[in-house]
Amino acid sequence: MPRKPPVVFPQEQRLLSELGERLRLARKRRKLSNAVVAQRAGVSRTTVYKVEAGDPGATLGAYIRVLAVLGLEGDLNLLADDDRIGRKLQDLALESPSDASRRKVPSSPAQNREGSV
Repeated sequence: MPRKPPVVFPQEQRLLSELGERLRLARKRRKLSNAVVAQRAGVSRTTVYKVEAGDPGATLGAYIRVLAVLGLEGDLNLLADDDRIGRKLQDLALESPSDASRRKVPSSPAQNREGSV
């Protein structure tokens, strides 16, 4: 019995669709058919179609196999590489209460503009 695909919000679906389109274009630039990519990736042609369509039901492993066949697996190292929000949250948690009270935070945008002149 097939599993239900995960719930995906519209913005996430758009990202998956855009990724699938980029993978389809990469395959075409290399003049590879779906059948060749499927064979080299060790997946079915249907799976390659799903990956290129941005189907959320396709496994991450299938996306990685297709990336590898296209020579793009190194791009995975760029995902979540720069976690700015996480580092800011971590830095705030590491601050002592006295450090936070020393920081001067303007109470309004007008004060911010006056202080910077």
